[in-house]
Amino acid sequence: MPTRAHASQPHPDDGEVILGVDTHKDTHVAAVLTPLGAILATDAFPATSAGYRELPDWAGSFGRLARAGVEGTGSYGAALTRHLLSHGIQVFDVNRPDKTAQRQQGKTDTVDAQAAARAVISGRATAQAKSGDEPVQIARMYKLAKDSAIKARRPSTSSKPFWCPLTPPCASTWRL
Repeated sequence: MPTRAHASQPHPDDGEVILGVDTHKDTHVAAVLTPLGAILATDAFPATSAGYRELPDWAGSFGRLARAGVEGTGSYGAALTRHLLSHGIQVFDVNRPDKTAQRQQGKTDTVDAQAAARAVISGRATAQAKSGDEPVQIARMYKLAKDSAIKARRPSTSSKPFWCPLTPPCASTWRL
């Protein structure tokens, strides 16, 4: 797990900073970069509501936080994405780095967080994350719940024993 690290390069106090986050089930690793790509800091935060509150405050202490690149906005990063969007931060869904980049730079959570921020800076990350509370997402949740209820109500065919009329005791009653 990365520890809090700060770069020695100065940055403007009112300048924009870009946040990159590599999301996981229990922790999120974050990196703050300047618009030119200089690394200002990296840190790990718990994937809890307290961690979600702390992360934008921490990133905002380096400058004006307006954009963030998050890996997994629809899974492990969904709650963090909603929190960042509620603070007016533009969140981009970032794909995992390709295998070539991983072989060249290595595979660590810190490198992935930096790559997420760099994808926003370079413009490679263009898909804006959804907040999950628009009518389409709400309808999708209702459909998921309905389908789940129907599936649970429907009798399972695998729980019934296989029956064939040519097996005992039925086979003895048939005359062939």
